[in-house]
Amino acid sequence: MRVDKLGGLTVRLRGGTDDKGGGNGPLVVLLHGFGAPGDDLVPLSEYLDAPTGTRFLFPEAPISIPMGFGDSRAWWMIDMARIQADRAAGKVRDMSGEIPRGLTEARERMTALLEEIHKKLGADPKRTVLGGFSQGAMLSCDALLHSTQPYAGLIQLSGTLVAKQEWAPLLTKRKGLPLFQSHGTQDPILPYAMAERLRDEFLQAGVSVDWQPFRGGHEIPEPVLRKLGSFLLKAVR
Repeated sequence: MRVDKLGGLTVRLRGGTDDKGGGNGPLVVLLHGFGAPGDDLVPLSEYLDAPTGTRFLFPEAPISIPMGFGDSRAWWMIDMARIQADRAAGKVRDMSGEIPRGLTEARERMTALLEEIHKKLGADPKRTVLGGFSQGAMLSCDALLHSTQPYAGLIQLSGTLVAKQEWAPLLTKRKGLPLFQSHGTQDPILPYAMAERLRDEFLQAGVSVDWQPFRGGHEIPEPVLRKLGSFLLKAVR
């Protein structure tokens, strides 16, 4: 693994010709979720099937948050008290009409990162897949939709629908985009019902959705990793 600085963010690189992101193979960019350390998703590179020479890049969120354990990071801050109150009241957490405070700044950071990835790593957007888990899924979706680059695919692991008023008109420009989306039917953090709404938005826009629900919570189980590997083999040949 190689640790580098790109677009002002710390990134970790795996795979490629030297297990440090070397070579000119396809690129998979995966963003971790809220409260996770920057290397949280790095082990996925060992479990995912992908074309030979595929490079994996894992950006570290810029915000350090005090959660009492390890190096917890965030792409933007969230209202934990509200989440807990909604859960206690049995209320479905609907953020579809909200533009999270800090999303614009996070998108700007991602845009800078992606531009530097293309320049310094020689990554062809047509062989680059963006994605992430939870908050990282939201940001990867937002960044892709606001970009004009012809990315090879999008991965949404336990994400949700936000900023619908901004995303909806942009989605129509991504007709045919390969998308992998998974979500636990018992997710206590980001409700399954909202993941279904996100899926439906993709489908209505003509996105090619590989929908993988699973019985479980806010997680990435092994069966999902196997199916994600199959997705990557098709998306970045």
